[in-house]
Amino acid sequence: MNIDDKFARLKEILSATGGALVAFSGGVDSTLLAKVAFDVLGDKALAVTVKSEIHPAFEEADARELAAAIGIRHIVVEVSALSVEGLADNPPERCYICKKSILGKLLDIARDEGLAVVVEGTNASDSGDFRPGAKAVAELGVKSPLKEAGLTKDEIRALSRRLGLSTWQKPSLACLASRIPYGERITIEKLKSIDAAEDLLRASGYSILRVRRHGDLARIELGDEDMKRFLADDKAPDIAARIKALGFAYVTLDLQGYRTGSLNETLARKADSMETPL
Repeated sequence: MNIDDKFARLKEILSATGGALVAFSGGVDSTLLAKVAFDVLGDKALAVTVKSEIHPAFEEADARELAAAIGIRHIVVEVSALSVEGLADNPPERCYICKKSILGKLLDIARDEGLAVVVEGTNASDSGDFRPGAKAVAELGVKSPLKEAGLTKDEIRALSRRLGLSTWQKPSLACLASRIPYGERITIEKLKSIDAAEDLLRASGYSILRVRRHGDLARIELGDEDMKRFLADDKAPDIAARIKALGFAYVTLDLQGYRTGSLNETLARKADSMETPL
C-alpha cells in the first residue's frame, strides 16, 4: 500500500473503535494518532498523558500545547513509576514492567470514560530493536493502529507535515530510565541529573541527543550534524563543566553518535558470548 492507502486504513481502524483513549506523550507518533483519532471520533477521543519521574520534564508542557492545538480532550495523570515493584532494579525487562503498569492505569481510565479501546503509538518501523514493552501491549489488548495500518516512521513524519503538525520533525523521545544501563539501580537523583544535562544540551542548540549515565560518567550521544558542531564548538569545555556540576565526575562524547536503544547493544554481546563456545 502507498502512504495514502495506509492513511485511509488508519482512519478506518480508529473509526471502527467507536471511541478511544490515546496514550499521548506528545511525540511524533502519538501526536499523529491523537490528531487522526480526534478527526474521526470527535469527543469520543481522549488523549491521556502520563506524568512521571522517568519522563523528561518538558514533555508535559509539550503535550498540553499539542493537545490544545489539535482540539482533543486531554488529561494528565501522575504516576510514580519507581514505586512499581521491580522497576527501580532496572532489569532488561524494565520496559515491560513499566508499560504494563502504566497501560493498566490507562485501561482503568478508559473504562471510567466509557471508551472501549486504548491505542498507542507503536509503528511499523518499531520491530528491529529489543522492545519488551510490546509484550505488555499485546497482553493487555491495547491497540497499535499505526503499526496495524503499516505506517513507517518516515511516513508518519510525512503525514504529520501534511496535516500541519509541528511534531513532524521532532526528535524521537524515550523515557529517562532508558539512559541508565541495565542492572544499575534507577534513582530520582540519577533521573534528574540526566534530564538536566539533556536540557542543557538542548538550550545550547543541540536537538538529536541522549545523555547515558554510567555510574558517575555522562556519555553524550549526538546526531551527525550536532556531533560535527559539538566537535567544532569552542563552548564544548564549558558545556562539559556544567554537566559535571550536575553530579557527574566525567563527561565523554560517544564517537558512534546517537542511535536508538544503544544500551541494548550490551544485551546482544552477552547473548553472543553465551552462544559462542570457548
